[in-house]
Amino acid sequence: MNNISGYHFVLVLSGVTENTESLEDILFEAQCDDALIFYKNNTVYLEFDRDATNFESAIFSAIQAVEDTDIGIKVQRIEPDMIVNLSDIAKRTNLSRQLVSMLVSGERGDGTFPPPISKVTSPNPLWNWSSVAKWMFEHNKLDEEIVKQACFIEDINGALELRNQETTQRRQQLLKKLESAA
Repeated sequence: MNNISGYHFVLVLSGVTENTESLEDILFEAQCDDALIFYKNNTVYLEFDRDATNFESAIFSAIQAVEDTDIGIKVQRIEPDMIVNLSDIAKRTNLSRQLVSMLVSGERGDGTFPPPISKVTSPNPLWNWSSVAKWMFEHNKLDEEIVKQACFIEDINGALELRNQETTQRRQQLLKKLESAA
């Protein structure tokens, strides 16, 4: 027997605005009655609390329901975001910001915390959440399910990005240049 659990996530949309006529009704009819619609910074996003047998099924069923509408909605990405700062890490791990800072600096732990991936020279560097989640799991500070979800969100966002033909073609050209330079 499959156990059903509830999963919380956000779908960031394109192809709609807060002025899209009957958006709430359309999404309700598309079986998205487990999502709240939000409009912020010229972006429409759906905050889901979806029941499913696993996280991936919850995400895929939500994407399919949203994109099967006849008004041209596309899912741009899934959140929570993969780029995190110290405060985000503390919140997601239920650790204090001070403890996270000490883990990052090596004052606590074994000194192997993942390096930041952006803003490395600033006082507020940024990390890749899936790398941090893996490290936290390996150090008994996070549940394995959170790691799996983080890795899946990173992968599905990469796949969603590949659907943009122009982006994909440009990246293929850049990859060819990198390979010829090696």
